[in-house]
Amino acid sequence: MDFLDVMRRRKTTNGPFLPDRVSDEHQRLLIEAASRAPSQLNSQPWRFVVIEDRATIEQIAEISGTSMTTAMSNGTFFERYKPYFRFSQAEMEEKRDGMLFDRMPAPLRPFTSQAFTPNGQRLMNLLHVPKTLGEQNRKLVAGSPLLIGVMLDRGEYRQGELSSFYSVFSMGAAMENVWLTTVELGMGIQFISFPMEVPGQWDRIVSLLRVPDELELMAVYRLGYLPEISRRPTIDWTSHERKRPSQFVFRETCEAPQQGWDAS
Repeated sequence: MDFLDVMRRRKTTNGPFLPDRVSDEHQRLLIEAASRAPSQLNSQPWRFVVIEDRATIEQIAEISGTSMTTAMSNGTFFERYKPYFRFSQAEMEEKRDGMLFDRMPAPLRPFTSQAFTPNGQRLMNLLHVPKTLGEQNRKLVAGSPLLIGVMLDRGEYRQGELSSFYSVFSMGAAMENVWLTTVELGMGIQFISFPMEVPGQWDRIVSLLRVPDELELMAVYRLGYLPEISRRPTIDWTSHERKRPSQFVFRETCEAPQQGWDAS
């Protein structure tokens, strides 16, 4: 099935995009894909802001880059996400989730064995590794032809109420539609997450985009066209980065793992 091929090729783009502008037709297709997602009682709680202005993108890139430098240098990033780092192929094959540490940016690789120790943190700071990574992040975001901010209507997204869950669930469905559509359009997409990691930085983006009080900015993504060599990566049917069905699927009750699907 063509759809399964698209789904299997879906991935996060960690590298640069082509400088080409994302066409109006493709921008409309991405937003239409989002709008086709299901929502509770057809509430459609999502709102989007499409950003092409270079000055705005540069400012968001600066916020993202400095946020990454701060989170990396004060240790909060490693402390928060260390359960997801894998230090060997064997560990990745066992856990089948997280990130293999040898795929981390080159400046971090020499610190694999010390990454989560005070001495390792001090050494990385001494060698300006957080600053180097932050600058790389800034360049990636700044080189993006298009950013999309995703917001929720506070009339639907009411904290502490069931509507909050419904709204977030619907937003996730909308963004998965967008993500899969990028594959067919020869595009890539990545969540710009680091401004959320540092207090005050997300508020700078909210202010920059002039988000009104009745909307909550939930996420910002960078998008663009991919080089041809990156558009159709070889599908690795034996990938160790995904859990086997028996690790997350149960049959009839939550006491019995699903059997017989792992070899498919």
